[in-house]
Amino acid sequence: MKQESSKIRLSLDVSSELNETITQLAKKSGGSKSDILRKAIALMEVAVDAKERGEKVALLNKDQTVNREIVGI
Repeated sequence: MKQESSKIRLSLDVSSELNETITQLAKKSGGSKSDILRKAIALMEVAVDAKERGEKVALLNKDQTVNREIVGI
């Protein structure tokens, strides 16, 4: 994700369930809700770029074998 010199404020409507998920992720990571959304967008950008290059996104075990492949992006 590119560093922007100025910020734009966005307003976002989410379900109460999604709000709770974002809140819990912020607590677990020690960040803010905005941090969670910025990181989610950065992760999505990586996934979309990988897909465009014909690559896949996956979670690896400690021994570097694929545990889960992320699909649907």
